[in-house]
Amino acid sequence: MDKNQSSDTLILDTMRHSCAHVMAAAIQKLWPDAKFGVGPVIANGFYYDVLTPTPITEQDLTLIETQMRKLKKKKHKFTMEMLPLTEAKVYMKEAEQPFKVELLDLLEQKGTTAITKAVDDDKTLAMDQENALISLYKTDQFIDLCRGPHVNNTSEIGHFKLHKLAGAYWRGDEKRPQLQRIYAVCFAQKDEVEQELDRLEKIKERDHRRLSKILNIYHMEDVIGRGLPLWLPNGTVLKRELEFLAAEYERLDGYKMVSTPHLAKAQLYEQSGHLPYYKEDMYNPIELDKEHYYLKPMNCPHHHMIYSSQKRSYRDLPLRLTEWGEVYRYEKSGALNGLMRVRGLCINDGHIYCRYDQVKSEFKKVMSMHMTFYKIFGITDYSMVLALPDYDKKDKYTDDHENWEMMARYIREAMAELDLPYIEEEGEAAFYGPKIDFTIKSALGTEYTISTCQLDFMAPKRFDLTYRGESGEEEACLVIHRAPLGTHERFIAFLLEHYGGAFPTWLAPVQAVIIPIADRHQAYAEKLQHLMFREKVSTATGGLRVEMDASSERMQKKIRNAQVQKIPYMLVVGDNEVAQETISLRHRSGADLGSVKLDQLLSRMVTEIHSRQDTPI
Repeated sequence: MDKNQSSDTLILDTMRHSCAHVMAAAIQKLWPDAKFGVGPVIANGFYYDVLTPTPITEQDLTLIETQMRKLKKKKHKFTMEMLPLTEAKVYMKEAEQPFKVELLDLLEQKGTTAITKAVDDDKTLAMDQENALISLYKTDQFIDLCRGPHVNNTSEIGHFKLHKLAGAYWRGDEKRPQLQRIYAVCFAQKDEVEQELDRLEKIKERDHRRLSKILNIYHMEDVIGRGLPLWLPNGTVLKRELEFLAAEYERLDGYKMVSTPHLAKAQLYEQSGHLPYYKEDMYNPIELDKEHYYLKPMNCPHHHMIYSSQKRSYRDLPLRLTEWGEVYRYEKSGALNGLMRVRGLCINDGHIYCRYDQVKSEFKKVMSMHMTFYKIFGITDYSMVLALPDYDKKDKYTDDHENWEMMARYIREAMAELDLPYIEEEGEAAFYGPKIDFTIKSALGTEYTISTCQLDFMAPKRFDLTYRGESGEEEACLVIHRAPLGTHERFIAFLLEHYGGAFPTWLAPVQAVIIPIADRHQAYAEKLQHLMFREKVSTATGGLRVEMDASSERMQKKIRNAQVQKIPYMLVVGDNEVAQETISLRHRSGADLGSVKLDQLLSRMVTEIHSRQDTPI
């Protein structure tokens, strides 16, 4: 970012932050008893968390906007006052703002508001450490703890639109009060607001949660538990096809498939380091036979046990193990988000046990597999981050500076030889080694961290993962953790939005639907379905996925239903098709592909499935 961009960003953020204060002032006028949380700037505007005696509704957003415009016209100044921390706390207590008091308590105890990254980035509170002074800003009658800066007066807050309500537990803790989070779009120009709202509407249409309901991909049920998806038949097809794809390429790269249990004794996770470093993200233990068992948060310790189940020689390496393994992580309720953030997930996990002189070549193979998969799915907009340790955080990263530097060097050299661009970020590494994280963008610009490739020099020490070298001496191997397709949950969520639910033929849960026009055409439709089922084609489900719509709906309604379900092909059969033994073929795009013989259609579909590329219409 150049200086001009940086300056423009600061000006825009200042305007948005000021607009957030105006929204809070408007809410206070309409709901005098409102309790305010935090209101940081975000990529396209801002949000503010608020608790009111009666919930704010979608209709109320218009009332708030009207009040904001009144405040904007009055050109209220943003005035700052500095108060000692103790006086600021007294003021907020008297104003009956408990969340602000808690922020001040955190600031006093820890020197930071320490709530979320968004809050820390927003620098909600500012304190003169020497004099313990707090800055407060007043806008009309609303007074907030704030670092600033702000625009001169409310007339400069730009153009805005309140567009979404959501729930947000205070400090992300489901045991704390649930506030309402009001989102607003804010830009300098009115047309920018309109463009952003249009983009958000398109994103809403592609939201994987919305598409999943239409396409019957998964279901969440409270009686089972939040964040634990039930995969419906169509979603299960997607899972199986991804597993089929991975198995095909992993076999070519020499992986051996394994399967491991869903839980293990605490001893295993103490040894792996997960209990010391990762316990807050694990489910509580289950006591059995006077011992604690944990649902596994990772597959790696189990794979390490497989490696160490027998003696290994340098001739046995590299050993590549793979598993679509179910793991369980206790995400906070406020963080759960459809399939994007869940508590039960199935990961495309793999571990490579290799000699140090094999590390770079093995790392390059994994990166090449990533590129292959991304090409298949048409993923072109992605970035890579080399996640490194923050050496000042001794409690987060194992203290082995030499190995950290060696592993980072291997990664840098491999990335250079593959000519792959990346950036480096300190403090984002796993506790056991550096890694490359992949962030990909959907068709509408939504970013997802989707997969990873990690080097681990700690596990061999913790689990005594050795091999007999050429000299006859025992030597420590190195472990590469990799998951090119990430988890089923997150990758399928991405694919839903990436394709807008219109999956390519090879991946589509239903690849074709046969539509008989009248009851007298049903026997021919059944014959076609039987022949298509018997067609030998390599899919995860063992053949073509073809259904028949024998309902009493009119033909056009059946076609429309198939288009809504985004089924690639519709095979309409009537009197002419029965007489000529043909099919009237239509594509979900609306294109009429004319009258074709069954063998023509099969040739087209089999080619698309085997190439994993659709035929241009």
